[in-house]
Amino acid sequence: MKNLLYLLSAALLCSFNAYPQTTKSASDSTSSSTAASVETVADSVLIADFEQHASARDTTADTSRVYLFPIREDIMPATARLVEKCLAEATDMGADYVVIDMNTYGGVVDAADKIRTALLHYPKPVYVFINNQAASAGALIALAADSIYMRDGASIGAATVVDQKGEVVPDKYQSFMRSMMRATAEAHGKVAERISAKGDTLWRWFRDPRIAEAMVDPTIAIPGLIDSTKVLSFSPEEAITWHYCEGKAQSVGEVLSQAGITAYEITEYESTTLDRILGFLTNPAFQGILIMIIIGGIYFELQTPGIGFPLIAAISTAVLYFAPLYLEGLAAHWELAVFILGVILIIAEIFVTPGFGILGILGVLGVILGLTFAMIDTDILKYIPSGQVSAGYLLRPVALVIISVTTALILSIWLGKRLLTTESPLRKAVVLTSNMDAAEGYVSHSDVRKLIGRKGTALTPLRPSGKVIIDGVIYEGAGENGQFIEPDATITVVRDEGGVLYCRTE
Repeated sequence: MKNLLYLLSAALLCSFNAYPQTTKSASDSTSSSTAASVETVADSVLIADFEQHASARDTTADTSRVYLFPIREDIMPATARLVEKCLAEATDMGADYVVIDMNTYGGVVDAADKIRTALLHYPKPVYVFINNQAASAGALIALAADSIYMRDGASIGAATVVDQKGEVVPDKYQSFMRSMMRATAEAHGKVAERISAKGDTLWRWFRDPRIAEAMVDPTIAIPGLIDSTKVLSFSPEEAITWHYCEGKAQSVGEVLSQAGITAYEITEYESTTLDRILGFLTNPAFQGILIMIIIGGIYFELQTPGIGFPLIAAISTAVLYFAPLYLEGLAAHWELAVFILGVILIIAEIFVTPGFGILGILGVLGVILGLTFAMIDTDILKYIPSGQVSAGYLLRPVALVIISVTTALILSIWLGKRLLTTESPLRKAVVLTSNMDAAEGYVSHSDVRKLIGRKGTALTPLRPSGKVIIDGVIYEGAGENGQFIEPDATITVVRDEGGVLYCRTE
């Protein structure tokens, strides 16, 4: 056992020279000759943790595989999904190192927590290159990496949780952020700083947890660094001095060079064809067009009997609308269910119950809510009460859906009149009419039954189709332009097409 401790101590001293963030004075180097006489080393767990950091920086003559991906936006659930995807790709390609090119002013805490947990548990070394800013949630993520490098002019820190107005949120949120920052720093353990003249190993935190907390809490004072009235942020020089940065770099190549990686092959994350297609389909402008087609298809299908092109168009467009949102992790099952239920209620209101009552209102609300919430990452909704995410995040998709639905209904009513009541070329091209030549042996229903202009009674509600009775004979009837007609109402036939009498009330 004693011999094993001797070997560990000697290996520890040899590792100091290759470990950039460890500082050692001239007097310390003279005491290294006494290392072999050290009989005990405090905390073997911390030795193992130090060796883990040291091994993360070991390089070989072989070409290393490096996977590079960016974090250059607000930290949101979509960012967490991107990081999860990139780490999976790095694992699949057998990457030796992962480099994150970071420039972010922060975001929501839960998403940052998912990212920092993924980085802490990732088996390969992760380096963060702070290209400009790593503020707030970005500081938490950077702190989870094995090594941090900063560009000139960059900064890290200012991790106090604030709302969209920049005002500090209640302390329960700050306490949670403090604990995560502290735990992340502690997760890297301690490293041996030097061996005293007595042969004792002196340890320091790889990242000081109190400094991590000071980035959140302005009441924490660090002697020689910051008083108890300010939230801590580091410039590159300050971060290097206080062991929160391994060095300054102006590019990813310099990061790898400073890390001792000289022979490498970089694979950079690039969006796939599927990613670009999903990005196009989830573009708000295109989503507005899809919503208009869905509503228009439902409207025209309700105006005509059977299953035709409008319904097929509505279903196909609904698939294009919801499927990308599912793949992006935005839509959930309940949102599609609410949308389908809303459509069913609207159909029930038209064909089962007269008038426009509670079923119709609930159906319209169901359609709007289903379409709206499918566009919203519901994980973020819990941040609206605290102010970390503005209510505008919810209002924008609501406004988009309402505007698109309203526009679709107006256009559908206008087009419906053009298609069903006028003699426009568009109507003749789309709607089958009874305009046939009698000389060729064709006679329309209108010519045979001679019912146009006749009066009768609605035998059943016309919603818009049903039964009418004229001179004791029952016919298929429908309200003109989708008009609802109460039973027993007096009707006048205005068109006789396709075996259906189109009627209006007096």
